[in-house]
Amino acid sequence: MVYNKSNGIRTPRRDGRCRVLNGNRSRIILHIDMNAFYCSVHAAEEPDIYKGKPTAVAGSVELRKGIVVTSSYEARSRGVRTGMTVRQATTACPELIVIAPNFDLYRRYSKAFMRIAGNYTPLVEAVSIDECYLDITGSGQFGQPLEIAEEIRRRVRAELSLPCSIGVAPNKLLAKMASDMRKPDAITVLRRRDVPQLLWDKPCQTLYGIGKKTADKLLRMNIRTIGQLAASNEKWLVERFGVYGSWMKRAANGIDDSPVEPIREAAKSIGHTTTLPADLTTREQYRTVLLNLADQTTRRMRRQAMICSTVQITIRDPDMKTITRAAKLDVPTDSTDDVYREACALMDRHWKEGRPVRLLGVTLQGLSAKSETPVQLDLFHYREAPRKEELNKVMDRLRDKYGESAVLTAGMLSDDPSALIRNTKVRGTSLQTDFLREREPGDSDDD
Repeated sequence: MVYNKSNGIRTPRRDGRCRVLNGNRSRIILHIDMNAFYCSVHAAEEPDIYKGKPTAVAGSVELRKGIVVTSSYEARSRGVRTGMTVRQATTACPELIVIAPNFDLYRRYSKAFMRIAGNYTPLVEAVSIDECYLDITGSGQFGQPLEIAEEIRRRVRAELSLPCSIGVAPNKLLAKMASDMRKPDAITVLRRRDVPQLLWDKPCQTLYGIGKKTADKLLRMNIRTIGQLAASNEKWLVERFGVYGSWMKRAANGIDDSPVEPIREAAKSIGHTTTLPADLTTREQYRTVLLNLADQTTRRMRRQAMICSTVQITIRDPDMKTITRAAKLDVPTDSTDDVYREACALMDRHWKEGRPVRLLGVTLQGLSAKSETPVQLDLFHYREAPRKEELNKVMDRLRDKYGESAVLTAGMLSDDPSALIRNTKVRGTSLQTDFLREREPGDSDDD
């Protein structure tokens, strides 16, 4: 591999990039990964305070019990790692500056870098708040693939003061692997023909999509490296892993046919989880959290004019054991009451009261456009449904105008930590991307 210090681009010695990357035989996919995104955003906003300093974003900063969500590269070089408590992080790096999260700010910067990416292709798939895929196969009018990648990197740096790493490859899998190869602020090319040389000697877990549990199972099968996985008998893998076994063999050989799916396509699910500062053990405590989760997930769903047919809950105990349970609804809904009722029923069926809970989540699945989904109401509820829908509309309008806490039901009037879910400034997750579908004043289809 040759690295060009002047432009941050890595390419194999046998270049041939235009023939291979821009030929008829393959797509051209970019994966953009914003480096230490949350910390970088704060450095861009207030460079005098944060730029070049060891920083970390964490919740419950004042209590020193929060968990580090991300840290700057300066902090990482001093031993700060994601998942540490604030106390552990400040012990490792006494000069660490700990910052409370500001998801309103992160969402604004996320929209900005996605908008830059969208200048080069309509095929932009946001997979989290700080990363996306681009299919630039048909974007030759903007230049060669590496020229496009370099221009995006330069614009993100110049217009937003943010660093990013970009992977260039013939498919999404290799583009993701490439962007991870060198950080921060670099461009890396990874072709299928490079896979044996660059990846096959690596442990299986380094292949994107393979977790620790699967890697441990492969190890027990005497499959230690990506190369050994690539050479494994596919039928044998399918017998042990199902269709996932077939995917693993293809991935180990650098094969991935999955398309880049633009963000404007309808969401497949809408969910939110919250990690609790202390274990919950009573039914009353669970239900307060589930109500706040049901409220916010249905609010997000109604903004997209969708309804759901399935409710799923996620439960994690203090030992990090996680379970998910789901139930299909008799009638599709966008009502907070309906989702809350089903979430409570799932919790009662699958979790014994008194058993501690550290994390709870509610996910709405089976989404469909409300205007296109027939809903069969029974004789007991057909009069009530229109009144409930009108009440939801009025409450949504008031909360859109005056804030999430402007109108609350009695069950939400508490100082429970889960009430922070309603605070859009401090709440959010890196995987939550439905805000990118929301139109802002002045937005048009030509933007």
